[in-house]
Order: sequence, then structure tokens, then C-alpha cells
Amino acid sequence: MSLVEIACDESGYEGEKLIGGVTDVFAHAAVALDKETSAACVAELRERIRSPATEYKANHVLRSKHRPVLLWLLGPNGPLLGQAQVQLVDKAYFLVSQLTGQLIGQPADDLYRAGRHKAGWDDFLEAANDLLRARDKVDVLYEALDRLEITSDTVQALKQSRPRAEALLREDPPVIPPLDPLMRAIARAVENWGEHSRWVAIAHDRQTTLSPERIAQLQAGTALARLELVHSFTDSRIQVADFLAGVARKIASDQLKGDDDAELTALIRPYVDPRSVWGDLASWERLAS
Repeated sequence: MSLVEIACDESGYEGEKLIGGVTDVFAHAAVALDKETSAACVAELRERIRSPATEYKANHVLRSKHRPVLLWLLGPNGPLLGQAQVQLVDKAYFLVSQLTGQLIGQPADDLYRAGRHKAGWDDFLEAANDLLRARDKVDVLYEALDRLEITSDTVQALKQSRPRAEALLREDPPVIPPLDPLMRAIARAVENWGEHSRWVAIAHDRQTTLSPERIAQLQAGTALARLELVHSFTDSRIQVADFLAGVARKIASDQLKGDDDAELTALIRPYVDPRSVWGDLASWERLAS
């Protein structure tokens, strides 16, 4: 088997806190540029942006005055097209999917689409996050369900799922936390880049979540040959992945808010992993179709 090396970074990661944090979207980028090409990319960005910052981050290219630089980076004349992919996670949809999957064994699509913008939705999301993250506050979840102004089979099934929720709290926590999107994003990157019988080696920006035990879990039965944690300041490949993750997260978050930038949406579309975790059909069609 051959070996492909990729560099990865994320944007919007807040661990298992999916609701009430700073971001509503998590993005994980994987870039297959070699060190020489990525170094040339960073050097070109420095030449175009001319900021005195020691390390460039995604927010540099997201500034309105640097829009031409961003268009170059994502466009056909930039270095990334065909060499990078980004997985997007709508945190609220991911949370509801985990809740319905664990409590009633059903998908969350109808609940998510009916519940958004309805009275009681935010309280329900916070209660669901607390239950699955901290493994407590069962009463709060079912009180929030009673206040949720939605009539659907999924809601009725959830209202009857309290015995399963209480049993869940008595179980040992899984090695991989169910609400942590990072491990799943890395596994998906391995699946994508490991196609055609290739081993995958990952240089990943430092994350305390990625303990040796969890890296071993990622390697078990997969094409992941190794995963090395690297400081972004020392590796231009990770800096490029940071650019893509941050830009994609911002564009996707704007889509969820109904604020479409048609030009940037069109440019990010070739990079979006079709198996991203996304529940808003309208924004997904703009992002990935």
C-alpha cells in the first residue's frame, strides 16, 4: 500500500460543548500539499497581505480588505483546489442526531427542521447537551421536551424515552465522547484520503483531546499509519489547513444564518466533504450542490 501524507487543523472546536459556545459550526480541514508547496503558499499570502503578524491565521484572509487574497487562495489559480477537503458539522444538528440516535434509535432530520426557530428550541438543545455531555439533568431534558412547540412522532418517542435516558446515565462513558466532533472528523479524513488502498499519515495541530489512547483508537482497523501532533507555527502545511478550516467555518456559519455570499460559497463548494454533518437542506444545497 502507498502512503499519503496530509496536514489537518480545525476551526470552531469547543469539545463536547455544542450549544451556548462561541461557534455554531465546526470545520475540520485536511490538506495534501507537500512542505515546499505549503511554504510557498504561506509566503505568497504574506506577500499579498503584508501583515506584521508572526503567524498568519484564517482571520487575516477573512478581512474585507483582503478579499482578493481569499479569492486567489480558494480559486482555480490557488494551490488548494484538488488538494484539500473540509468536513463541516452543524453543531445543533449533530447534537440532536446524537440524542435521537442514543435514546430512540431514529434520525433527527424531521425534529431538527421542525424545531429550529420555534419557542423552546434553545432550551431543549441546552438540556440535550447537558444530558449527553455531563450525564445528568434528566428532568431538565424532559421538561424542555414538554415545552417544545412541535408535534411529531420523533418528539412523542423522545417523551417516552426516559427509561433509556436514565439507563444511559448508569453506563460507563465511552472512550470516544459521543458529542466530540473532532475524532469523527479525523476518522472521516482517513476514510477519504485512504481510498484506493492507501495508508494515511497525519500531521495535526496540537489538541489535548488527541491523547495517545485516542490516537490508538483512531488507528484500530483503519488506514491511519500515524498521527503526529505538530505546532502550527513550525509547519506551514498546518497553517494552510488552518486557513481552509477557518474560512469554511465562517462561510458555513453565514449560510446557517441566511447570509449567503454567493461568490465565496461557489468557491468553497469543491472542498466540502459530501458526508458532512448538516441538517439545513437549503443552506446545504448552496454549500455543496
